Amino acid sequence: MSSTLITRIGTLVTNDPALGEGPLGLIEDAALVLDGGAVAWAGRAADAPDADERHDAGGRAVIPGFVDSHSHLVFAGDRTAEFNARMSGRAYSAGGIRTTVAATRAATDDELEANLTHYLDEALRQGTTTFETKSGYGLTVADEARALRIAARHTEEVTYLGAHIVSPDFAEDPAAYVALVTGEMLDACAPHARWVDVFCEKGAFDGDQARAVLTAGMAKGLAPRVHANQLTYGPGVQLAVELDAASADHCTHLTQADVDALASGNTVATLLPGAEFSTRAEWPDARRLLDAGVTVALSTDCNPGSSFTSSVPFCIALAVRDMGMTPDEAVWSATAGGAAALRRTDVGRLSPGARADLAVLDAPSHVHLAYRPGVPLVREVWRRGTRVV
Repeated sequence: MSSTLITRIGTLVTNDPALGEGPLGLIEDAALVLDGGAVAWAGRAADAPDADERHDAGGRAVIPGFVDSHSHLVFAGDRTAEFNARMSGRAYSAGGIRTTVAATRAATDDELEANLTHYLDEALRQGTTTFETKSGYGLTVADEARALRIAARHTEEVTYLGAHIVSPDFAEDPAAYVALVTGEMLDACAPHARWVDVFCEKGAFDGDQARAVLTAGMAKGLAPRVHANQLTYGPGVQLAVELDAASADHCTHLTQADVDALASGNTVATLLPGAEFSTRAEWPDARRLLDAGVTVALSTDCNPGSSFTSSVPFCIALAVRDMGMTPDEAVWSATAGGAAALRRTDVGRLSPGARADLAVLDAPSHVHLAYRPGVPLVREVWRRGTRVV
């Protein structure tokens, strides 16, 4: 691969404080050199070394590609009727997942993969260059395994979520379903996944069941992450920290003990404002978490039921408007924070050695992502040093 100098960058977000100002490592009038799919140099344009090719950013802002660390993209159908009813006054509950389970089981492999790639392309055009996605809409051994096989063709960040809800087939015997999830289903799914997850929530799995699922997955070499404290207060966050899960996701209903646990451990609090927007639920208190020293990530939770958005910029705007985050904090959380939630050091930053994944905004500053909500500001997307949008 030839090297590329991207010059005339208005504001460059590196997420490396050693390179520029503040936690974002901001550099004004900046340049980047990309070589071999990685960032080779970052700094002021006046100091830039030469490269084989040049690309003029035209005074626009450049940020790391978004790292969407929580999504559910292997599914079929949609839940328009449920959304319409909810916006007309019906409360959200975990049970609606069953509708998607039925549609997903009925879909062919080709239909599921076409749906997945459709939403991946949609996310890419909005600046997402790294994403995690889960199973969880099959809830049989064969359907969960095929979901993970399909997902693994498109990302290395694949999560086994057989414990999304108790399968309708086991409605009268949840213990037998937990035994399936931790036994035969896990054996079939573990070779295709990096992570194990569980929806620890009223209407899904309690603390003891969640612990059984996570520890079984860990024994198979999968790293844990947890859907925690979305709908009510519960044991999910404490369990995540205890097991050194990479991420506790949602974190809407937190006690002070939950906040203290997150602040003292290595578990990232991944906030999913699209879910609160789409369910008219209480917003997570990002300010409380940040002030306590918790590492926070922002993600879309893209799924057909509770957060049908693939737009990280939309989630950034929501986090700034309704969750107490500054624009700088929200952008960091959607890039470096997402990388931390996946325990990755090669993405979420634009400093030497990082993967050359970036977005060029049709704006002079990253602040415009919150300042101009709903406007398609992502003009270019580069992945591994090659422009793909």
